[in-house]
Amino acid sequence: MKVAAIQMTSGPDVAGNLQHARGLLEEAATRGAGFAALPENFAFMGLQDADKRGVAESDGRGPIQDFLASTAQRLRMAIVGGTIPLRAGADGRVAAASLVYDPDGKRTARYDKIHLFDVDIPGRAESYRESAHVAPGSQSAVVDTPVGRVGLSVCYDVRFPELFRALSANGAQLLTVPSAFTSPTGRAHWETLLRARAIENLCYVIAPAQSGFHASGRETYGDSMIVDYWGRILQRLPRGRGCVVADIDLERQAEARKSFPALDHRAFAPIHS
Repeated sequence: MKVAAIQMTSGPDVAGNLQHARGLLEEAATRGAGFAALPENFAFMGLQDADKRGVAESDGRGPIQDFLASTAQRLRMAIVGGTIPLRAGADGRVAAASLVYDPDGKRTARYDKIHLFDVDIPGRAESYRESAHVAPGSQSAVVDTPVGRVGLSVCYDVRFPELFRALSANGAQLLTVPSAFTSPTGRAHWETLLRARAIENLCYVIAPAQSGFHASGRETYGDSMIVDYWGRILQRLPRGRGCVVADIDLERQAEARKSFPALDHRAFAPIHS
């Protein structure tokens, strides 16, 4: 079974972003992937953070959701739609929703990003207040797909290992981490965090990312990666647009979990969603 992680440099033009995503998903399908994950904000990265309110869709309908459903069906591929802005409440904020579609084009899961990026980057005149325009989620999500049982997360979530314990306790074999990491935090922590989440949970990690300079002037780190359950990097794309594809072997993963039963040795009760 092959999986793909898609790397993009998205901007404020939804139609243009979807066109780029379409080409990269087609490339992944041509290379044999039956499952692909798009990066955070794949369909829209505005000039201002507030701009996402203007392109937010209602849950269940809209051009971005239609694109994901139709592309999954046309390519016979399961797709994790990075994140898209969905209307979330009366205050106008949106949910950063990661949506999963099966090869028939049916939506099978929705996960709303729980941990929001409200930080000042150490040593840089760079700050983010994601919660000003995004409402946090409250529920973890694990979904069955043709390539295995997938636990969903988004970007800043990767710094909170308790979420990934909940996902592995609920049967996750693969973890998706669609992201738009900043350049300084990416250089410092991206690879380490992804490999740690893989090792701790004996899970594959599929981490599609935004990469490069965006129309807003923001720079994202890139380095989309597929990591195996032992923390080995199977494929990576340091910069630019493209996709990486790797084989997933659930039988070997199961053997490793049996011979090295760290998940069964946890002394504290598993965290459930």
